[in-house]
Amino acid sequence: MSLQDLLEVVPAGTGEQDLLRAIDFTRLPRHVAVIMDGNGRWAQLRQKRRVEGHRAGIDAVRDTVETAARLGIEVLTLYAFSIENWKRPESEIATLMGLLKHYLRSELDTLLRNNIRFRVVGRGHELDPDVRGELERAVERTAENTGLQFNIALNYGGRAEIIDAVRRLCAEVKGNRLEPEAIDESALARHLYTAGQPDPDLLIRTSGELRISNFLLWQIAYSEIWVTDVLWPDFRRKHLLQAILDFQKRERRYGGIVPA
Repeated sequence: MSLQDLLEVVPAGTGEQDLLRAIDFTRLPRHVAVIMDGNGRWAQLRQKRRVEGHRAGIDAVRDTVETAARLGIEVLTLYAFSIENWKRPESEIATLMGLLKHYLRSELDTLLRNNIRFRVVGRGHELDPDVRGELERAVERTAENTGLQFNIALNYGGRAEIIDAVRRLCAEVKGNRLEPEAIDESALARHLYTAGQPDPDLLIRTSGELRISNFLLWQIAYSEIWVTDVLWPDFRRKHLLQAILDFQKRERRYGGIVPA
């Protein structure tokens, strides 16, 4: 989508058009990853139940996915449910899974219309059959799409991902398909959940917390990190544009130095 097309769908007078004009579309981050945090605090501030915060967060997901697709970003990964989240009350987990199923059913046509390819990263095989069914349906229906790759991290943990990758490497060695001396960074990356995708250039965390919460530990080695105090249910297109603009102002050195 061209800049002019984007300007036509962005309301005037909100400052978003100015943000769009300031962005260099030749230097967009290829992969944006987001730790969606703050649903519970959003609900607490409004004297609502935590589940109401999760429901409100769906609008932020919708806005972020559609904006990323329109901008032409290659990959968007949203951290939706961690392995550690199973410690939460059963009622809250049931609500989260119900919201996930509702999102997939209601948004599938939008994903198809916007040429978005859907994928799950994490131990999805451990989820309940009804949840897996909805996920598999969305993956299959969008498999031929060529636009934004939309990853949703479910039953995910960065350490678990590395362990799973190491197990696959060990199986290759045991099966005489790989020599131990041949194991390098690219060999391990080949077995990550995000295999074949670029590592995140930009990691966004909402709610102001300064931690990465076991998210994409291998992949974010050189990611630029952008933290906002905005709680996830209030995160909208303008915040994503601000994060991208800030990203473009940074010098990425990958451990080196900027040439004089």
